[in-house]
Amino acid sequence: MSEKSFSFTIEPWSVVHENKEYQTPIFNLLSRKMQLEAEDEHNEGMFYVLDAPEWVNVIPVTEKNEVVLVEQYRYGVEEPTLEIPGGMVDPGEGPKTAIQRELVEETGYISDNWSSLGRVSSNPAIMNNFTHLFLAEGCRFEGFKEADGDEHERIKIHKMPMQEFLSLAADGTVHHTIVLAAVARYLLRQR
Repeated sequence: MSEKSFSFTIEPWSVVHENKEYQTPIFNLLSRKMQLEAEDEHNEGMFYVLDAPEWVNVIPVTEKNEVVLVEQYRYGVEEPTLEIPGGMVDPGEGPKTAIQRELVEETGYISDNWSSLGRVSSNPAIMNNFTHLFLAEGCRFEGFKEADGDEHERIKIHKMPMQEFLSLAADGTVHHTIVLAAVARYLLRQR
């Protein structure tokens, strides 16, 4: 991705005190006392942040220009979703290694042609992590490998032409925000 072309001018807040309020296997809830010291303003407040690991996702495209998708049940919205493969970056793992692992674990596909679509803030209002977006071209089915995957993760794999996938993103069938961010970055790259 290119260099940032906007110069931010608002003053940053600084952390006065931070406390871990709650811990789960996926995220920690932090409370932060923060303050702003600006020329004409002093402000202080308590804020709550979900401390989560970095995430990754990929638009995997086969040689026939088909997108490899995963259908899975999502417990938050209590319904199935259609998404591109993705997951969490494990400790000691880089984003590209993580997404290569996730792609083969979830779909059995691999690729030798990877490119970055950049990163996006997962939800900067309340979360401190980023999602790293990738494009994998020339994907081919290699087969599934034994993994330490999530025992509750049930996935059905779908392949469809790129234009059909983009239509499903446009009509709201594909509604996962981070997936749509990857689609936006993919389309911006095509201009």
